[in-house]
Amino acid sequence: MALHKDVIISKDAPKEFLLEKHVQFLTAYAAKGDEDYEFVITEYLRMNGIYWCLTALDLVGGLDHADKKGIVEFIKQCQYPTGGISCSQRCDPHLLHSLSAIQVLTLFDALGEIDVDGVASFVAGLQQEDGSFAGDEWGEIDTRFSFCAIACLSLINRLDVVNIDAAVDFIVRCMNFDGGFGRCPGSESHSGQIYCCLGTLAILGKLHLVDADALGWWLCERQLPSGGLNGRPEKLPDVCYSWWVLASLKIIGRLHWIDKDKLVRYILACQDDETGGIADRPGDMADPFHTLFGVAGLSLMGLLPNEIKAINPIFCMPENVMQRIRLQPKLLEIV
Repeated sequence: MALHKDVIISKDAPKEFLLEKHVQFLTAYAAKGDEDYEFVITEYLRMNGIYWCLTALDLVGGLDHADKKGIVEFIKQCQYPTGGISCSQRCDPHLLHSLSAIQVLTLFDALGEIDVDGVASFVAGLQQEDGSFAGDEWGEIDTRFSFCAIACLSLINRLDVVNIDAAVDFIVRCMNFDGGFGRCPGSESHSGQIYCCLGTLAILGKLHLVDADALGWWLCERQLPSGGLNGRPEKLPDVCYSWWVLASLKIIGRLHWIDKDKLVRYILACQDDETGGIADRPGDMADPFHTLFGVAGLSLMGLLPNEIKAINPIFCMPENVMQRIRLQPKLLEIV
């Protein structure tokens, strides 16, 4: 029998969704300030953290707890003359933070508060001759940045500023023999990169270029006996892959290829029944990142539809928001 790196779920682990505790946990995180040590040392993640907290709050009906005015003002302060947006006022602009900022402003229906044309110009300036995108002026290339660029431009309706054909060609060259995708051509397949590549192709209407059956099997094989999912072979399960893997399966019409009941049990077991929030694995410390992707995974599986809003598998944003802005790229048919 094959051995797996996995975790054991305690019989005392939570079995019910702790909605109220999660709202309290996320609201408390959103209220942290300069006097808090954790707030200070995570400055490099601040814009992303705002997105994680607010999206999770919106999914569980708690967005009214957010300081909309203060958050929008913070984002405005983080936009540079180049049009790009940084994680905080003292850091450089980057595609990762620009996308998070655009997603937050879209949640609040407040895109008009920033220089949207500047954002489009910033993103366009990062596309390389081979179709790839650098994350910032320093030149790192990664398929994550392709997704950030295309998703960002799609949300602001400015896909016209980049070379779409070249962008698609780069993503296709990152496809591997197993159906998966890596960070660049020749790189190992990874669930996070797969999500980014599928999301990019979905937005651009090019999902027909994917080997959906081969990729579906690779993604299904990420499920371990505990029910949790890992990002690549021989790794421990992590709640965040409840998003990267499930969203990918949803995009290619094969969400039903995994054992949903076992995955739900795993996600619920990763909740902190004292503080609220969700961790990567049972018994670890909860954080907004894993809380969002745990809740998002439960949403994709249709758990508690009266408590958790439906989520869009491409943009990781509430489906009602995507309907409001009339942005709903097609997915592959269920097989």
